Amino acid sequence: MQYLEQRIEIISTVQAFNVTGLSVGTSGNLSVLVDSGFLITPTGMAYDDMKPEDLVVMDTSGMVVCGARQASSEWRFHRDIYLSRVEANAVVHVHSPYATAIACTRQDIPAFHYMVAIAGGDSIRCAEYATFATEQLSANALHALRDRNACLLANHGMICLADSIQSAFKMAQQVEELARQYYLTTQMGEPVLLDKKEMQINLEKFKNYGK
Repeated sequence: MQYLEQRIEIISTVQAFNVTGLSVGTSGNLSVLVDSGFLITPTGMAYDDMKPEDLVVMDTSGMVVCGARQASSEWRFHRDIYLSRVEANAVVHVHSPYATAIACTRQDIPAFHYMVAIAGGDSIRCAEYATFATEQLSANALHALRDRNACLLANHGMICLADSIQSAFKMAQQVEELARQYYLTTQMGEPVLLDKKEMQINLEKFKNYGK
């Protein structure tokens, strides 16, 4: 089977969505770049029931080139991220509790903590609202992801991109933890934000973080 290793890694990762609390039921999706386009999870299928042959290969025109199932309804922003961000090799989308809660208030996650820089900037932006699975949602997500590796989607969830499946998954975990911490700080008062100069220092430090 073509891309068997990537298929197995995708399945183990999406199953971890539910175990780690990043997602519930069939919500969320994951893709990875491959030679013929990108490999993506199917729509509406329980992760525990997913088998390697259930994953779908799509090309950059949005056509299914391999797979009997229907691709995730959110395939469009996966495709558009790969077309616009050459460094992206994997994309994770989840409806994690705290990130989604903040997204439902349509707020960015500001520079309340230096780890916000792990997503590539001095904030984690919230994309403007658009109906799920639409071209407008994809356009809004790309705008929010400008110079960033993660964003929130208004009234929806979050997106993370990275150079590998595991890195994208870990980014999603980090964004969810930052969202939880930010929520907690707002319960105790107004968080003190780091200024742009300090965040620029942190961004420089993160260029070699974990490398």
